[in-house]
Amino acid sequence: MFEAMIDPTAHLGTTTGSSARAPRPADLRGLTVGLLANTKKNAETFLEAVGEALISEHGVANLVRRKKLNIAQPAPAEMAEELVSSCDVVVVGVGDCGSCSASAVADGLVFEAAGVPAVVICSDAFKATADAMASLKGSPGYPYVQTRHPVAPLNGDEIRDRASAALPELVAILTDRPATTAAA
Repeated sequence: MFEAMIDPTAHLGTTTGSSARAPRPADLRGLTVGLLANTKKNAETFLEAVGEALISEHGVANLVRRKKLNIAQPAPAEMAEELVSSCDVVVVGVGDCGSCSASAVADGLVFEAAGVPAVVICSDAFKATADAMASLKGSPGYPYVQTRHPVAPLNGDEIRDRASAALPELVAILTDRPATTAAA
């Protein structure tokens, strides 16, 4: 007979104990942006579209592209350390399932703890998972960009449209400036 429910996240001992975010730059002009993709279909394509827009619309100087090979685990320590040492800000994505959304938020929080502003992109169907990971890691309310679910089956034009739609909020989170609407 069922007598009790156990919360598997209750006492993992993995919280960061801090909800502090890294200091934000005033803007992205001249900065190096890390793009940390996972192996979900279209994640790299989505982040590449974001990177291109950051260069053309916000004056980003360089992109550092990396892909982690396990969607359910945080980025390997060496990869995270490389991005911390070579990037001014990092964009993480795309969380398009439960485990990869949680993992993407965990990655974003690693960069924040290391002093590098980060923004995570997750599909809206996995908000509960992303929020749960932020809370588990000691950062309830951690801001991230939500895009409509799903991302995986989109074609190139649809991905560019989603990236363009996400850009104002993404920039606002990275810089702590109010989001402005995308240019028509």
